[in-house]
Amino acid sequence: MRDIINGFLRFQQDVFPARKALFKTLATGQTPKALFISCSDSRMVPELVTQREPGELFVIRNAGNIVPSFGPEPGGVSATVEYAVAQLKVTDIVICGHSDCGAMTAIATCACLDHMPAVKHWLHYADAARMINESKNHANEKDRINGMVRENVIAQLNNIRTHPSVALALAQGGLTLHGWVYDIESGSIDALDAATNKFVSLAQHPTSKL
Repeated sequence: MRDIINGFLRFQQDVFPARKALFKTLATGQTPKALFISCSDSRMVPELVTQREPGELFVIRNAGNIVPSFGPEPGGVSATVEYAVAQLKVTDIVICGHSDCGAMTAIATCACLDHMPAVKHWLHYADAARMINESKNHANEKDRINGMVRENVIAQLNNIRTHPSVALALAQGGLTLHGWVYDIESGSIDALDAATNKFVSLAQHPTSKL
């Protein structure tokens, strides 16, 4: 905890004064252009990976980058999606999975989660992805986990389309969805390509979208 406090003190003393003009403009409002939905994993930092400034991304982070289908599920994901789309008018939504994801590993390896009932319940929102992934042949466990990560991104993109605000914005042409998978070791991102329904290198296909 001491390191975290020291980090804040460095921010207050060195970083904030140099960026004072930026924070002054942000003090009375925000105009992010994208909603970024990623895992809570400490190794995945959306603003770092995308090199965005404060105020440029509206972010949801949770175990497994999951978006429940629209409904009364507590936890704030539906409310946050709705606010981003209906109020902030974001033009893009990115759902981003990542390599070595603990949540997807637990699903892919059928790990017992009885000691974490809340996590077990939450991961049922990836059941569609699990069933599709299990129907495929995998060369090894790593391949099965990687497949689960990708299928989960696709499943959550399907889930987010059930949200009324998202459905309306898509119908009106004011919103674009993106499915990404970030590789921690290489720093690369694969993006779901609408034309092929396959994940391709974002660096080589920077216009890939759904």
